[in-house]
Amino acid sequence: VQLQASGGGLVQAGDSLKLACAASGRTFSSYDMGWFRQAPGKEREFVGAITWSGGRTYYEDSVKGRFTISRDNAENTVYLEMNILKPEDTAVYYCAAHRFPYYSGSAYFPSDFGSWGQGTLVTVSS
Repeated sequence: VQLQASGGGLVQAGDSLKLACAASGRTFSSYDMGWFRQAPGKEREFVGAITWSGGRTYYEDSVKGRFTISRDNAENTVYLEMNILKPEDTAVYYCAAHRFPYYSGSAYFPSDFGSWGQGTLVTVSS
């Protein structure tokens, strides 16, 4: 699957931003989708994920209550809505598709994802 992320930009602390990730190729609706981010000088970290059906979402602790992942399987798109942004949210954000269809687990690691978007930069100024 090919993934194209968009929606990044420069915002101020407290603002909101919504990222989108458009997918093409293999059956999008069969795969869990994840969002990751990588800040300068840091390793890529898990932000959140949504199951293939959209029925469950998982979030890293620092974004719980502020970020929301959703998907539109009819449009082959997954979203990351980010609210109350903080300077520490500054990073390149990546969307990714899980390697296996109909994944039934709840743990997500970068190595679990086989397809990655190109990343979109989010910069939050204080």
